[in-house]
Formats: sequence, C-alpha cells, structure tokens
Amino acid sequence: MNLNQVTVPSLDLEKSIPFYEKLGLKLIVKSLPHYARFECPDGKSTFSIHLTDELPKGEGIYVYFECEDLDQKVEDLIELGIEFYMKPKDQPWLWREARLKDMDGNLIILYHAGENRLNPPWRIN
Repeated sequence: MNLNQVTVPSLDLEKSIPFYEKLGLKLIVKSLPHYARFECPDGKSTFSIHLTDELPKGEGIYVYFECEDLDQKVEDLIELGIEFYMKPKDQPWLWREARLKDMDGNLIILYHAGENRLNPPWRIN
C-alpha cells in the first residue's frame, strides 16, 4: 500500500484553498463548493479538503507535512501572514516541529525528522 491522500473537513473551501496554497500546496482539483485537492510539492501524495456542515469534536485532525529546511519555511510563511502557535522546536521524539491551525481548526504540523521519521532509535524490527 501507499498513502494517496488525506482529506480534512472545512466549513468554507473559498477561505481554506488560499491558506493551503500559501503553505505551498498546488491546487489540482477545484470542485466548489464541495471539494478541492492539492498536490504536495515533494513526493506523490495529495491533500484534500471537503465541505462539511459540522467540524469534528475534540482535538480534531492532525496533519504532518515534512520540510527539509523547516526554520526557513516557517520564516517564509510568517512573512506571508501565516500565524504559528508554536515556532520550530526540537521534540523528544527527535523531530523538529512547528504548529499552526488551518481556517477550520485542523492542526497542521510542519516538521523535519530526516532519518528518524522511519528509523527512530526505538523502531521495532
């Protein structure tokens, strides 16, 4: 298997689409008002948003996007007006992460893990 895409809910795709384009995703399907899909700049995965009447309760959805030069990417996004509630920080699980929320409260984590993403020291063989 290979992960094709992740889809998150949105109350307003017209507001969500520009947000994800600012993050660097390329819009490839725009079927308003119900659906939009983006291509990730690296790899072959896609990311989509779909219209919903109600957002999930609780902590919601976490979406991770890996960036080679995380600190520079975050600086660039801040210059574009993107707000982070956690700037890049080294985590105990050996990833460097920055956190923000999209227009609908979905948690977006930009991170860099390198080799530790698939091969952390505690990996089960």
